[in-house]
Amino acid sequence: MFENLTEKLQRAFKHLRGQGTLTEENIQEAMREIRVALLEADVNLNVVKELIDHIRDKAVGAEVMTALSPSEQVIKIVRDELIALLGKDTARFKFAPQPPTVILMAGLQGSGKTTTTGKLAAWLKKGGHRPILVSVDVYRPAAREQLKVVAKSIDAKIYEGDLKGEQPGSKLVERLANEARREARNFGFDTLIVDTAGRLHVDEELMTEMEQLKKLLNPQEILFVADAMTGQDAVNSAQDFHKRLGLTGVVLTKMDGDARGGAALSIRHVTGQPIKFIGTGEKPDAFEPFHPDRIVGRILGMGDILSLVEKAEATLDKKKSEEFAKKALLGDGFTLEDFRDQLKQIKKLGSMESILKMLPSVGPFAGMQQAASQVDEKQFVRLEAMINSMTPHERRNHDIISGSRRKRIAAGSGTSVQEVNQLLRQYAQMAKMFKSMGKGGLAKQMMRGGMGALGMGRQKFGR
Repeated sequence: MFENLTEKLQRAFKHLRGQGTLTEENIQEAMREIRVALLEADVNLNVVKELIDHIRDKAVGAEVMTALSPSEQVIKIVRDELIALLGKDTARFKFAPQPPTVILMAGLQGSGKTTTTGKLAAWLKKGGHRPILVSVDVYRPAAREQLKVVAKSIDAKIYEGDLKGEQPGSKLVERLANEARREARNFGFDTLIVDTAGRLHVDEELMTEMEQLKKLLNPQEILFVADAMTGQDAVNSAQDFHKRLGLTGVVLTKMDGDARGGAALSIRHVTGQPIKFIGTGEKPDAFEPFHPDRIVGRILGMGDILSLVEKAEATLDKKKSEEFAKKALLGDGFTLEDFRDQLKQIKKLGSMESILKMLPSVGPFAGMQQAASQVDEKQFVRLEAMINSMTPHERRNHDIISGSRRKRIAAGSGTSVQEVNQLLRQYAQMAKMFKSMGKGGLAKQMMRGGMGALGMGRQKFGR
């Protein structure tokens, strides 16, 4: 979502490249461009003014570090100030001394609150917790049904409760919340996530109900779910909720969309509360803790290698990866079956666009992010279909695939003979490359390092 902001900031930094020293004149020009870039990204006006003042104060008259050029010096200052704006450290999640920990989900209708409730439950489960969900939106039956579907998709417990024909209102809301907390205590659930009712706008009835729930449940976390696509509207709503409820954190949804990024850069400054999580897609696992330094890295075109490494570690099958490395790099035979298995592994990480966008957009990786949008994801499906249309013997011995066999494979996979030929060429090139790597000793080095190589990468990037 930060592509436009990244591009404009890079343009501002470009003006400083080639400058021998930092002067008030060239800094002033860069500050103008940075200001415009932030305003066009829908960052709050007061936030922009304060941020620019801080950057200018630190840049003007700053002694340029010997290891940095003037442009790099300004980039470092902008990076430090953006990290300070977003909260420096990754926000911690609060748990109750005695379970259950109660989490109250707040937000306007359509912000993705119910989906986020499920994603948070999935994240807690991954961390060894036992969450239970409850919807207290008694005004829209569809909302309660949606949470039920979400809970089933992540195999989480939900307390439905019996409405007993009661009229929708605060008494019914409080009864369901109380019963859900009792259910959590009785059956050993350590976390209760309460999905509350939303409105199309902030109103007195909604706020009063939320205040009553807060008084009743004494939650450890009150998370405001904000749609990043709504920009400053999300910031204003968060400010209103915080005044009445005292939010403990914010969750930004739809961060994978084409929003301009202003909400992410404004919401913490305006509310004073940290962004704790971001939603990056529709799937339950498209949810991650908010790391200010990594987000700033993305904004400045430095990429987010650490998140990519963590995603790979959490998603990819370590045993299969090691087996593949042994076969491909140590000369034990890289077959089309192995090629297909690696395609499946890559697909687990998400789209190629999302993977490549975590790489830096400067230096040797420049241009990769633009190329990412042109990747045909359906090509992976076609490649897999072609390999599946081969016999096991053909997959293990590609040399026997004659012209007639290629026609059969093309017909079976709904592709053309030309595409089958292209697949076999690509496979042959990869096999040759792996073989040469094995001969050069790189393979043995990688096998010795194993997953430890990732650990070295973490140290290098400051983990």
